[in-house]
Amino acid sequence: MSATRTEEAVLEARETVHLLAALATICVVAHGCGFLFSALRQPPVIGEIVGGILLGPSFLGLFASAVGAELFPSSGPVAHGLDALYQLGQLLLLFLAGAELRVRAARREWRTGTAAAAAGLLLPFAAGAGIVLLSGPGRFAGPAGTATTTALVVGLAMAVAAIPVISRIMMDLGIMDTAFGRIVLMVAVIEDIVLYVVLAVVLGLAQAESEQSVGLWHAFGSTSPLWSAVYFTLVSLVFVWGALVRGPRWFKWLAEHRGNIVARRSPVAFRLAFLLAVVLICLGLGVNAVFGALVAGICAARGDEHAGNLHAGGGALRAWEAIRQFSQSFFVPVFFALVGVRLDLVREFDVGFFVWFLLLACGVKTLSIWGAARLAGETSAFAGSLALALNARGTVGVILAGVTHQAGLINGEFFAVLVLVSVVTSQAAGFWLARRAPALHDPMPRSTHQVAPDPSPAEIS
Repeated sequence: MSATRTEEAVLEARETVHLLAALATICVVAHGCGFLFSALRQPPVIGEIVGGILLGPSFLGLFASAVGAELFPSSGPVAHGLDALYQLGQLLLLFLAGAELRVRAARREWRTGTAAAAAGLLLPFAAGAGIVLLSGPGRFAGPAGTATTTALVVGLAMAVAAIPVISRIMMDLGIMDTAFGRIVLMVAVIEDIVLYVVLAVVLGLAQAESEQSVGLWHAFGSTSPLWSAVYFTLVSLVFVWGALVRGPRWFKWLAEHRGNIVARRSPVAFRLAFLLAVVLICLGLGVNAVFGALVAGICAARGDEHAGNLHAGGGALRAWEAIRQFSQSFFVPVFFALVGVRLDLVREFDVGFFVWFLLLACGVKTLSIWGAARLAGETSAFAGSLALALNARGTVGVILAGVTHQAGLINGEFFAVLVLVSVVTSQAAGFWLARRAPALHDPMPRSTHQVAPDPSPAEIS
């Protein structure tokens, strides 16, 4: 009996050392590549994904397969530990993304923003879904994918835009607080909210049809696709409504309640506990965890804003900065690096598939937004810059690829295509905006037939 326990203890110690070695390698390589990309004035997140690619089967596995397999096993306790950290990184990333889903814009910018958002969502989404419905899901679908879920995922992939990458690029170029920057963020916020709702419905449908489904819908025992779609759509919409209308008040009340000893002891711990509680509620309803993390970020940040706690030196501001610092120092880089590790560009990558999907996705998105902006009265140059900026799929594209691949909705080949499209479009948007930045610092060009701008601001929810 004692000998068996000793062997188990030794085995656990070896697995702990193995996991720590894998994490140390990921951190060093991810931050190293992120630093190099930042020095080249490129999004650091792209460098973190590239670092993961170097450690995965696309590079290390190709030249030293035994080392790669030993460092990142596909199964066992180490693989489970890395997967748990991958999930935590994803939740923290969505929590911080939700906190950024707010922007101010002048009323004169609403016309262009709403037109671009509508066109940039509907036309690319319809094109992506139409491709699957016409050609069948075989080229895209994973083991759990159906014609419906695959059509929705491909439609999302065609329409997606990324707030974190776009905002980072514009901040680096000093064009965030311009008419162009406000319109870009307005469109990205509207698109992200709608796309995350659709993603929640897609993942809910996939879970409802899975033998491992959990939550309230699983307890009903219904397998009807129609009722599943109705249930997950309504639940997701109610969650968005609660986040935008009631959620901030609830968070503010909890944060300021005298009995909340967690918030009094550690504002950081309270916000993390709030994140986990909202995620657990979502899981209890059968909604995917990433949607819960996004909703939690929206509620918490807006609650702090309504309470006036985001002023310089405020406790809430320090708490958010602390969460951002440790998330971006460890969990988020580990998440993006593991996305790269999971890419197999040797066995699961079709160059032709990548090129035609990239050209089609960018072409439809660009023409949609450019046309809408031109109809709203913008110049051709301004409309073109707007369209190219909103083509950056970035982190949102990577998250879409990761969660749908993990759920078995898409295959490895399409997963690789989605990640690389996110990387390429983010690089292209950064390069183009760097060239156009001097012109975008000027007041927003308007056509002669438009009404003079109204200077009064309006907050966009």
